[in-house]
Amino acid sequence: MDDQQLKSAIEALLFIGGAPLTADRLKGIFEDVPKERIEEQLRQLKAEYEARGAGVMLAEVAGGWQLATCPDQAAWVRKFKTVKVTARLSRPALETLAIIAYKQPVTRPEIEAIRGVNIGGIVRNLMERRLVKIVGKKDVPGKPMLYGTTTEFLQYFGLKDLSSLPTLKEFQELEAGEDAMLPAGGGDEAAVEAAGRAPGDEGGAPAEEPVTSEASREG
Repeated sequence: MDDQQLKSAIEALLFIGGAPLTADRLKGIFEDVPKERIEEQLRQLKAEYEARGAGVMLAEVAGGWQLATCPDQAAWVRKFKTVKVTARLSRPALETLAIIAYKQPVTRPEIEAIRGVNIGGIVRNLMERRLVKIVGKKDVPGKPMLYGTTTEFLQYFGLKDLSSLPTLKEFQELEAGEDAMLPAGGGDEAAVEAAGRAPGDEGGAPAEEPVTSEASREG
């Protein structure tokens, strides 16, 4: 199999895969092909999409590679009524999720101390949407549950890993933008700012929400 054949085969698997595919997963399929050669073809495929200004892109998401629509085409994607785009998070859900993302692992009382309101229903909703999960119990009296984000959280926001979390300023810009990935409208700045003081909040996030090749994430 030459490089072009390998690249075409990888592209086909990315198209039907839906979820991000890692180089290791692809290596398991192309058993006789070195992992380094697979990674090189992924990089070339990504560069080719970018070079021709394609309507789709190859993005590094949640530790793998995934085909998605380009943010520049978001307006047209939204007009295509048969494409189901994920429902946006409510402002309280976004604020709670921001705290969990920046502070994780974090307990419910710790989140409520920052937000100043009961967040039991919000956390359940975030867990139902598989954006948040229980990661353990804190070793204190009562042993409260510890919450953290999931791989689906990275996919939802188009992040490569947790080191790519947006800064506080970027979070606010995303929230305020009409076509942003996050909900429109102002947030509870005190709550988000308190979350944003946690380490590891450097990096960027896309201004539009890419739609994956399956185009089937439902809110």
